[in-house]
Amino acid sequence: MNFTWDILVLLLYFALILGIGLAQSRKNKSVESYALGDREMAWWAVLASIIAAEISAATFLGAPETGFLKQNWSYAQFAIGTVLARIIVSFLFIPVFYKHNVVSLYEFLGTRFGPLTRKFASVTFLVTRVLAMGTRLYVSAIIIVLAYALWTGAPVAADTKFWLYTGAVVLVTLMTAIYTSVGGIRAVIWTDFIQVAVLLAALAFTIPYLLGRIPGGMEAVGQVIKDPVFFDFAKPKDPGVWPWIKNVLTTEYTIWAAIIGSTFVTMATHGIDQDTVQRMLTAKNRRQSAFATILSGIVDLPIVSAFIFIGVLLFAYYKAHPDSGMPAEGREVFPYFIMKEMPAGMRGLVTAGILATAMGSLSTALNALATSFSRDFILPRLPADAPESQRISVMRWSTVLFAVLIIIVGVGTAYYMAHHPKAAIIPLVLGILGFTFGSLLGIFLVAVLTKSRGRDETNLLAMSCGILAVLFLSNPFGIQQILRIPEPFVLSFPWRITLGTLVTVIVACLFKTPLSRRIEMMNAKTVAE
Repeated sequence: MNFTWDILVLLLYFALILGIGLAQSRKNKSVESYALGDREMAWWAVLASIIAAEISAATFLGAPETGFLKQNWSYAQFAIGTVLARIIVSFLFIPVFYKHNVVSLYEFLGTRFGPLTRKFASVTFLVTRVLAMGTRLYVSAIIIVLAYALWTGAPVAADTKFWLYTGAVVLVTLMTAIYTSVGGIRAVIWTDFIQVAVLLAALAFTIPYLLGRIPGGMEAVGQVIKDPVFFDFAKPKDPGVWPWIKNVLTTEYTIWAAIIGSTFVTMATHGIDQDTVQRMLTAKNRRQSAFATILSGIVDLPIVSAFIFIGVLLFAYYKAHPDSGMPAEGREVFPYFIMKEMPAGMRGLVTAGILATAMGSLSTALNALATSFSRDFILPRLPADAPESQRISVMRWSTVLFAVLIIIVGVGTAYYMAHHPKAAIIPLVLGILGFTFGSLLGIFLVAVLTKSRGRDETNLLAMSCGILAVLFLSNPFGIQQILRIPEPFVLSFPWRITLGTLVTVIVACLFKTPLSRRIEMMNAKTVAE
């Protein structure tokens, strides 16, 4: 199989992304310019960047995987909660962040509660985001493994898979780190815009091309779609209230998880996660930021639905055209089709789309990690008269540091996935965020919705309780079995952030905010206004 044209397309894509990213370096004259683009980005550029940040390679391959395995759109139910949450974020969190002129979101927690809450929240974000980004990064290498298999004409051994995954993880991370560290947030946003364009071009070609190769067209596709097509009410087999509640909380894709669980998940990822919110804060004002945020939720539904549709089409295609060489793992079916069935050149475009989603979410994460780490831990230690060039240098080297950490996690994940190929993608990625982001969301809700609850020292207890509650009910490493619980209750991943949020809020509200801190908060609010 000849990949010459595909390689040329990929080289052109990389050259374009690096060129645009590096061209933004001369515009960074201050920390706020480097981190927030002087808050002068157009709303449509912010919109594209938010979409690029949330549609990772895990979505590019994970959503078709759910469509292929389930033959329905039950995963797309989550769009209901994502839109609701974006509306809440736009009216609850964004105005507060603009009013307090924050660069790192956790600066607000420092003003509201004190330094301990700020640093604990920032560390929680840093650790969680590195783990989540590293675990999803290997996904972009799946197509490289399949290309190698088709080129050699033989199955790829687990150890060879690992080295191919590792090479792709290192290459993609280093290239992204180069333009992100040099160009700052402007480089992130404008390359995100290009990457979204490549993503949409890949979708626009793939769906009609795939549909045209299925005998019978949409009529044949309709015959493979399974109930429930979209809404799953999680009705249990056994009668009674408890079986229903248990089924709701232990099933991944249901209408209840979509309305409640997904709302809490998106409030966390789009309201208190530096990764996404930093994009929102680059808009010219809070109205444009809110508009881009809400519109991104509306746009997200057709994009994710299109990816799921590809999975359904793939099931119909391989039902009509059985292929003995088709991969056993659902996440590899779409890359296999790309490599084997698509024409030369278009293979390169769709592969570029996969890499675009990986690089878009990675550049966003690197910039956010560097911003939080620098603002919350390093920059406050510099002399007050330190030049801006030194401060920007700190942020650039912080970007490099987190690129190295993400590579380490990515390589570890590559090893695990190479030797455990049946592990699902989306629960793995979203599950990591679920362990800790509920505690972050909970403490932010206490900070924004109350004026007298929550205390700097005890907030650490509240957040720890939220994390421990999620760990216990999520049952990683068989915690409930170790404790000899006869019938383990395992909470599905969409509900983890909800649980962590509620526990954190309840514990934090047991303690009053000291009067001195309330006075400081009122003074800070007066200055901001």
